[in-house]
Amino acid sequence: MLDPGDNSSLPPIPGKRYFTIGEVSELCAVKPHVLRYWEQEFPQLKPVKRRGNRRYYQRHEVQLIRTIRNLLYVDGFTISGARNKLEVEYNLQKSDDQSEIVQYLIKELDEVLTLLKSK
Repeated sequence: MLDPGDNSSLPPIPGKRYFTIGEVSELCAVKPHVLRYWEQEFPQLKPVKRRGNRRYYQRHEVQLIRTIRNLLYVDGFTISGARNKLEVEYNLQKSDDQSEIVQYLIKELDEVLTLLKSK
């Protein structure tokens, strides 16, 4: 997964389940209107919306926002460049997960085959 990098000056993320847009704004040093804009630009960023369209971000989304912030403000990526980098990382992680699942299924099928042959 991408390292949030130069986010050491940011406050630690509390152990809560959900965060309001104001809390995320403070935790990530990004203004709320920027967060709303990033939601449109980064498909991975999907906060839960409840009463009155209020946004609630989960911990993994706060970490993602810190990663996006780092890509844009520290590494100098454009929005589309950061989006592409996140997509590549997501696809690599997804393919790793899929290969682990395939290896597990192969192992399970080998065990079933061994059991069937022994009978």
